[in-house]
Amino acid sequence: MKRNYFIALVLVLLSLSSFTLIENWRFIGDKWAAFGHDRDVLRVGGNDAYRQIKIRVTDGPLRIDDMDVYFENGEKMNVVLKHAFRAGKESRVIDLPGGVRRLDRIEFLYSTIGRAHGRARVAVWGRR
Repeated sequence: MKRNYFIALVLVLLSLSSFTLIENWRFIGDKWAAFGHDRDVLRVGGNDAYRQIKIRVTDGPLRIDDMDVYFENGEKMNVVLKHAFRAGKESRVIDLPGGVRRLDRIEFLYSTIGRAHGRARVAVWGRR
């Protein structure tokens, strides 16, 4: 009986650890989009570097028309999203060119959607 519990515990720990390795996303920062059209700049601080990023929209629907990622070395990457996100939805995983990169800032052009005069939160997540 003790052996079965031990085996079950080991399997649970292995599954959790592999999940953590696969889904190792770190919060980079967020912005609040006011009602209507808006352009925002998310300054990225710290010494972290990332291979991939993704966007998560919460608290209200949002249409992202354009997104530019600026790297620490001055290079720029334009990300074509042109997508209407419902609250709670995420973008696809965006691979950064050149492997692991340090981010300087991310610029968004977006507009809130719908009749509600609320705001939507745009959160950026990164993975090494």
